Formats: sequence, C-alpha cells, structure tokens
Amino acid sequence: MKRICFLLQVKRHRLEEYKQRHAQVWPEMLQALRDTGWHNYSLFLRDDGLLVGYLETPDFEAALKGMAATEINARWQTQMAEFFDMGGEHADRAMQPLTEVFHLD
Repeated sequence: MKRICFLLQVKRHRLEEYKQRHAQVWPEMLQALRDTGWHNYSLFLRDDGLLVGYLETPDFEAALKGMAATEINARWQTQMAEFFDMGGEHADRAMQPLTEVFHLD
C-alpha cells in the first residue's frame, strides 16, 4: 500500500461552503472511491485555504483513472471546480503527490 499526500488551494472566500459540501459527500461518490482503491482518504483544510489530502492505495494512477471513468466523479468534480482557481480544471487532475521523506513505521 502506498501513502499519497497532495496539496491544493481552496478559494478563501469559499472555505465554509467547501467544508459543508464535504460534510455531505454523496454516498455514490464514497462508494466509487472505495471501489477504485482509495483507502484511508482524508482532507485537511487550513484557514488560508491550503488543502492537504492523504490517502493510501496500491496504485495511485490506477485509483485516479478508475475514478475518472465514473459518471459520479465527473459530476462531483464539475461542481467542486468552482472552489479552486484552476481555470475550470478538475481538482483530481491537479493532484500531484508529494515526495515522502520520512515515515516512522
């Protein structure tokens, strides 16, 4: 299992709504994430909009491709694109894993 961490930037004026949306993630979206290999997936949000994502997966590229192939992900990403300044690009296409430099275990 690989550990993946990535950073994105949420628009500061949309932080509260972003949190609310993630308090009510669609059940079909949650199932699609599980079905495509996203495990122990967490998002952390700082007050300035820095978003830190963490997940564990056997194959990150396969997990991304699996989600990209689902209709539910297309709908979710389209709705969430407005929270980021990426010219309408979907956040899942901008996830660049950070290099892990230390792990206790």
